[in-house]
Amino acid sequence: MALILSLETSTSVCSAAIARNGKLIDSKVSFENKSHATLLTIFVEQLLKENNIQTSELDAVAVSQGPGSYTGLRIGVSTAKGICYALDAKLLAIDTLKAMAIMAKKKLTEKPDIFCSMIDARRMEVYTAMYNTDLQQTNTTQALIIDENSFSELLKTKKIAFYGDGATKCKQVISSPNALFLENISPLAENMVELAEDAYQKADFKDVAYFEPFYLKDFVATTAKHKVL
Repeated sequence: MALILSLETSTSVCSAAIARNGKLIDSKVSFENKSHATLLTIFVEQLLKENNIQTSELDAVAVSQGPGSYTGLRIGVSTAKGICYALDAKLLAIDTLKAMAIMAKKKLTEKPDIFCSMIDARRMEVYTAMYNTDLQQTNTTQALIIDENSFSELLKTKKIAFYGDGATKCKQVISSPNALFLENISPLAENMVELAEDAYQKADFKDVAYFEPFYLKDFVATTAKHKVL
């Protein structure tokens, strides 16, 4: 029996969920683009208190590993590590894009040939990965610049479902009748539950001291164009 806390902070959406034996107990989510650093700890406290769960009961903490926002991922991983250190709990890392694919598959009644998860990486770039109908990944996770030729060969013969906050960019430039765009698909902690349980049962635990998020790209700091001093 595993009691697992899941944390998701890879995008502007912040969420947490708690599950026992792969069954969701409760979740919290904010779509308001507020500070993840503040919201996440509040969500964890609320989940435990409202469900009469002691922190000492947690067996593991699952965290969204990315790709996604550099700052968001660091907040999630830091919080997960802190809880694991304090409780001597196991750390689990969940693929953000695959968790999105799980949500997309549950939402669709008509199944496409390919599920394509997309996270906004600014401008016309997305973090993306594709999955078959069994949700097995069929390509390498990549940062891809979207244009009118993106996915054109696949779309000639395959029906592809695009979703996530990066899919809006595709909708503007891809006009194939085989392109299906889904709304309201975001990385959420509640969609990490079955992946987290599977990882726990397989003892796929991460080293709390050395685990790092999957950023996909290096962080690039920017400076203001108009300096005050």
